[in-house]
Amino acid sequence: MTAGADHDRRITPARPTIAAAHLRDRVVAERYEEGSRRTLAAPATPLRAEPRSDFGIDTELLRGEVFTVYDEDAEGWCWGQAEADGYVGWLPAHALMPGDPEPVTHAVSALRTFVYPGPSIKLPVAAALPFGARAAVLSTEGAFSRVAEGYLWSGHLRPVEARETDFVEVAKRFGGAPYLWGGKTSLGLDCSALVQTALGACGIKAPRDSDLQERELGQPIDPRQEALQRGDLLFWKGHVGILRNRTTLLHANGFTMTVASEPLADVRTRIHAATGADVTSVRRLSPVQ
Repeated sequence: MTAGADHDRRITPARPTIAAAHLRDRVVAERYEEGSRRTLAAPATPLRAEPRSDFGIDTELLRGEVFTVYDEDAEGWCWGQAEADGYVGWLPAHALMPGDPEPVTHAVSALRTFVYPGPSIKLPVAAALPFGARAAVLSTEGAFSRVAEGYLWSGHLRPVEARETDFVEVAKRFGGAPYLWGGKTSLGLDCSALVQTALGACGIKAPRDSDLQERELGQPIDPRQEALQRGDLLFWKGHVGILRNRTTLLHANGFTMTVASEPLADVRTRIHAATGADVTSVRRLSPVQ
C-alpha cells in the first residue's frame, strides 16, 4: 500500500487524511469514504487542486456531469472525482445539485446555446450552456425543449446516446476559440481539452491531460515507417494537436492563444526553437473518414 500522497493526485481520490473507500487496499489514509454522487448544476465549473478561488484551474466540469463528493470543508468546498474522466479536485458546493444524480436525456451540440425563461427567442437570456453540457428534457413546446433551468432551442440538442462521427470535424468547430489553461468550453480551452471534447462527442473516452492521452489513446505509429494521416494525434511534452490533414495541425496553443490550424512544419520548428523539443509520439485511433 502507498501513502495518500504517493500517487497521481489528478486521477486518484486520495489524500493523507481521506480517500475513496474503494482504495482502502491500495492507499493509506486516516479515513475512507464511500462518497456521494452529485450532478453539476452550473453551466461550467472550475475544478481546482486546492479549495481556493484564486488557485489555478485544472479543468472544468460541465452542467449535467456527475461528480462524486468525498469531502466538504467548512468554507463550502467539495473534494471529489469527476465520473467522466476521473479527474480529482475541489469545486464549490453551490455548483452541485442536491440529491442523487439527475437522469440526463440530451447533450448540447452547439458550441453554446441559450437558456430562455420561456419558449421564445425574444425573451431575455437566463443562462448559456456549452457544448457537451447535459440536461433532462422534461417536455417540448414547438421548437423548444424545457429543462430545469428554462427552455433551450431543440436544434442545439442531441440525445445523449447519439454520437458524432468525425472528431476532426468536431474539433474544427472550435477554431478561433481562445486558449485557456484548464478550460473546456468555447469561451476558452486548452490543447488536451480540445482533444478530449472532440473525441467524447464521438463516444471515445479520453483522459483529461496530454500525458495521460499519450499513454492511453490509440496506437503508436512510427512516422518514419508510415505516412501521417488525418486524425493522427501528435504529442510533445505538455502539448497535443490533431492533424487536419498530413501537413496541417489543429491545436489549442499558447502561441496564437487560440484554437488554430497551422502548417505542421511551422509548429515543429517553433516548438523546437523555443524548447529544443520535438514530437514525442504519434498516436492513431480508428480511421477517420
